[in-house]
Amino acid sequence: MLRFFLSFLLCLVLSLRVGAEGGRPLELRVVVPDDAAPMAYREKSGHLTGFSVEIARALCNELQASCVFDVVAPGNLLEHLLQGKADIAASGVFETPEQRNRMLQATPYYRSFSLWLGQSDVPPGRRGLRVAVMYGSIQEDYARRQGWEIRSVRSSEELMRILVAGEAQAALVPMIGALQMQKNEAFRRLGLAPTVLRAPELGGDISFGISPLRPQLRTEINTALERIKRNGTYDRINSRFLPFRVS
Repeated sequence: MLRFFLSFLLCLVLSLRVGAEGGRPLELRVVVPDDAAPMAYREKSGHLTGFSVEIARALCNELQASCVFDVVAPGNLLEHLLQGKADIAASGVFETPEQRNRMLQATPYYRSFSLWLGQSDVPPGRRGLRVAVMYGSIQEDYARRQGWEIRSVRSSEELMRILVAGEAQAALVPMIGALQMQKNEAFRRLGLAPTVLRAPELGGDISFGISPLRPQLRTEINTALERIKRNGTYDRINSRFLPFRVS
């Protein structure tokens, strides 16, 4: 009996060592914003959830890894990856092409486009407009090249405040951001008309960012993403948070 017990302990120690040294992380540090509903936000209870957050949790389950979430401002997501403070950035916030080239990207997990929100007499073709955008986004980069006067903000709440206060004439936002703002009564009273902007640089596939210090994660995350799409987990999360299919 003692010999059997000692053999069991030896096997257990060896299996744990293989698991720790086999390349699969036991813990993944995931950075997300918490003011980007329905992608990433806190419920009234304080629980962190949203489409991107739950997709990340599903991927961690597939990888048999523990997710540790850290809330970070959208403009700081990339730096956390580059500095090794995070393994994954699970966010639908667009980065500029220059920023994307500095990080690794997993297979896209949804496709987005951009919306112009303005009164009918404030078309996007006019120059000199005061336009609200999210800091560090491709919408901001595009707006600057159009010659608009930019109002860069770091949260959807601040963007809505600027519009309601008349500090900006229009906003250029990702489709998900526009969905969230429509839930705000003061914003709806503005009567801003949404217009899809078809510029190629304002839409496209959205991927989780991966730290260049953990390149092996890309293959693992891509494989896990494919599995949750096949087993129905992805569709259930999509239906829970979004009124349309985004895959």
